Amino acid sequence: MSPTATRASDYQAQFEAFESGLSLNGSGWLHQHRKAALARFQELGFPTARRGNEAWKYTNVAPIARGAFTSAANGQEPSVTPADVRRLAPDARGWTRLVFVDGRFAGSLSSPPRNDGVRVANLAEAAATDRDLVERHLTRYAGYDDEAFTALNTAFLRDGAFIGLERGQTIDDAVHLVFVATGREATAANPRVLIVAREESRATIVESYVSLGDAARFTNAVTEIALEPGATVDHYRLALESPATYHVGLTRASLGRDATLTSASITLGAALVRHDLGVSLDGPGASCRLNGLYATRDRQHVDNHTFIDHASPHTTSRQYYKGVVDGESRAVFSGRVLVRPGAQHADAQQANRNLVLSQGAEVDTKPSLEIFADDVRCSHGATAGHLDEDAVFYLRSRGLDEDMARGVLVRGFVQEIIDTIGLNAVRAFTTRLFAASLAGA
Repeated sequence: MSPTATRASDYQAQFEAFESGLSLNGSGWLHQHRKAALARFQELGFPTARRGNEAWKYTNVAPIARGAFTSAANGQEPSVTPADVRRLAPDARGWTRLVFVDGRFAGSLSSPPRNDGVRVANLAEAAATDRDLVERHLTRYAGYDDEAFTALNTAFLRDGAFIGLERGQTIDDAVHLVFVATGREATAANPRVLIVAREESRATIVESYVSLGDAARFTNAVTEIALEPGATVDHYRLALESPATYHVGLTRASLGRDATLTSASITLGAALVRHDLGVSLDGPGASCRLNGLYATRDRQHVDNHTFIDHASPHTTSRQYYKGVVDGESRAVFSGRVLVRPGAQHADAQQANRNLVLSQGAEVDTKPSLEIFADDVRCSHGATAGHLDEDAVFYLRSRGLDEDMARGVLVRGFVQEIIDTIGLNAVRAFTTRLFAASLAGA
């Protein structure tokens, strides 16, 4: 057994202490999921970065396995203020907000939804009050049989976010889920999000992962999204934690007939970020658009894995990820598109573009198509390169010094993705963050 797998057994004592502090509150059915997930995690162990393990070949999670991270104590009061939340994450008047501090729901920092027909609640509460709906969908899309980190998240599932939309219901303002890691050393959080959008409903949802202080921490997040026929969800995911944080996230979405998912994944900060995004287009006419933007510096590591499953005919997908890589950092992109037999008239486009600003930076990119239907339109491509010196020279000839010329080109490169963000508050917040980050590039 590998050293990283051995560490998995250390979580047994943590699990027993964790469960002893829980109140079943009508959600005892979760106990069986937790037990099964822990057993599966102990069998799988942490994944290893080795040849043959394609999913983790470029990402070493040994620092997480060695870290001995523990969950925040039961009943601990949050040391976060509303001003902290507004400073660390985008905000706008009218948004519904759920805040979690070190994995625990902070009701004093949260605000209820304004719409009837919309259920926004702590998942621990919803597991009891909306048991039939939650039990029907929870763990259905993000299974833990083959995903060690998802198994670990499920084993320690407690607080989280539940968003349920009734048929035909529209949320006019965004629902903002804020996950704050505080300054406590070696703290682990396992955020869980479940989004269920009934037929013809519509919502905009923002997930923000942020930090207070620079202590070493581990965030292990899982999000499940179920869109019934005709539902539309715009989903923004912002990974903005401190440079001492290790962040592993998995998002799974299932789209019914004519459902639409628009996703933007923004990554800036953290020592290691891994996000695994999978979308299954399960009904004819389903479509998704996945955009991503990341910037790395020093020795940061960002790994984006995407998988789009065209399981039905007449489905459409678009992926466009861009990254700026500096220092001795590393960026990984693995994008897989599967067109199943019978999924005729599938239309898929995928692209990954990377701007490398230093000699020590590295990019590993692998877009791929697997097509088992004969009447499709599919394309993919990837690039990694340095700034165009001719463009730098042109700008300098117009009066800019070299640093300004390079800055203009870098900002233009990232702005293409930022401009696709439809939510004004998120777009403005992201623009400010990247401007500050790239100023020292």
